[in-house]
Amino acid sequence: MPPPRIPPTLSVQLSRLTLSSPRPYLLLPQFLASTLTPTASSRAFTTTAPRLNWLSPKGGENKKSRKGRCRVPTGGSMRGTTVVWGDYGIRMRDHDRRISAHQLHVAEETIKKRLRGMKFRLYMRIAANIGVYTSGNESRMGKGKGSFDHWASRVSVSKVVFEIKGDLHEQVVRDAFRLAGNKLPGLWEFVKKGDPPKMGITKVGVNGITAEDLKRPRRKLPLELTAARLPASEPASVPVSV
Repeated sequence: MPPPRIPPTLSVQLSRLTLSSPRPYLLLPQFLASTLTPTASSRAFTTTAPRLNWLSPKGGENKKSRKGRCRVPTGGSMRGTTVVWGDYGIRMRDHDRRISAHQLHVAEETIKKRLRGMKFRLYMRIAANIGVYTSGNESRMGKGKGSFDHWASRVSVSKVVFEIKGDLHEQVVRDAFRLAGNKLPGLWEFVKKGDPPKMGITKVGVNGITAEDLKRPRRKLPLELTAARLPASEPASVPVSV
């Protein structure tokens, strides 16, 4: 049986076919014009990066982090002890500690719940970028560091954790930060923009205390001054027997 005969018009159309995809703007100009036209429901192109979760780092960890100790400001450092972006803030008062990401999340939700319906912006001054690893209760020594448990942040003494800015009354913000401080470990205090910074646990600029006074060496006690004026005692000579 001979093969079916293909019409010449169909053979010409098959020869014109190609495996590469055609350019859409040449074939469908009207469709693309209607698609590219911005509408009320479409989102315009933007170069702004999407907001990431501040309770976990973006890239994770390359290796397991050590427990470490909280940073202690030395040399007269007062960084992070004042309100920078907002109008009010909450600052740690007692001593440094490690706070988990869950505790920070609960404190953040507590502030937002108290200020629900109000116009404000909340700033987070710390990030939970320290991985905490745990092992079983009955695991022997030398079996490894353990598996990942949660993220945490090392908060030094007098560190501002949250700042807030908006059309808010001071007493309302005080109440919101009081509720948040009850959810966090340690003691916290309410600070406003323009309050003096702290060096360690001492406020600088209050009661005549300056940064130079805190940087200079410790004053010696009266007994130490008396001991410094005493002549040095020479060791007694030991007779040598011949």
